[in-house]
Amino acid sequence: MTAAPPQLHRPRLYLLDVEGTVAPISFVYEQLFPYARAHLAAFLEQNQGDADVQADLALLVEENRAETGPGCPLILGAPGLDSETREGTKSIVRDPEQLVISCHPEQSEMSCHPERAGRVEGPAFRDAALAYLNWLMDQDRKSTALKSLQGKIWKAGFESGELKGTLFADVPDAFARWSGTGNRTGKMTGKVAIYSSGSVEAQRLLFRHSIYGDLTPSIAGYFDTRTGPKTASASYAAIAAAMHIAPSQVLFFSDVVRELDPAHEAGLATRLVMREGNVPVEDAHQDAHGHAVIHSFDEVG
Repeated sequence: MTAAPPQLHRPRLYLLDVEGTVAPISFVYEQLFPYARAHLAAFLEQNQGDADVQADLALLVEENRAETGPGCPLILGAPGLDSETREGTKSIVRDPEQLVISCHPEQSEMSCHPERAGRVEGPAFRDAALAYLNWLMDQDRKSTALKSLQGKIWKAGFESGELKGTLFADVPDAFARWSGTGNRTGKMTGKVAIYSSGSVEAQRLLFRHSIYGDLTPSIAGYFDTRTGPKTASASYAAIAAAMHIAPSQVLFFSDVVRELDPAHEAGLATRLVMREGNVPVEDAHQDAHGHAVIHSFDEVG
């Protein structure tokens, strides 16, 4: 058991997780994830030359290089990777000669690192990257590269109207109440920010194209795993610093105890959000660790 987290009468920053906190888990797993998976291959084929996609793929190579998970597909022949198959993994690239990696002239192909490379491309690379991305999705990994690519795919879906951001019914009023956008004077009573494993771009899309309309005017900041992992206390300290607010003046909401614990360690107040459809804390073989439990944002002034 951890010590009871601090309680705030009126936070200056309301920091919120997305999945299971402001949006139903079913929306993420039954709509967003399947949509990204269905469009991933075509997206890579059509956009592999885009500079932003290139950056995501370079990061993907770095993540793959460090991967130790059993059964993980290797992006063989990619910068910095040798052609040997690690124990418990399988090779994907059947013909490494198809792989095209354009580096600076003074670099050899195998010494060319993604952060210095010009491009990572070619049909074999695309197939290998796709296999690894599908593996990451199967494992429900919080890969920064994957989340960034998913966000780009969801952008087309949201902008076309194929996707709409499904949020819990108490979200719009809570955002307006906490940020002050719902009062007559427009005076800010606090700030609302989002911290999710989903990319910042995906977060903006979710709230801009929500079923309740555009909620982005109520949101002052967006943070993803580029800030740091949600299980590290330093990530929460970094968010407070970025928002120019003392950690003790931040209230963090999540449905995951292992995220709330490091937030508490960083000095934040916390709320464990128990929504319909969430995994009950008891079923996860854990207790609330002293975090105050809420079932609706209506319980928070």
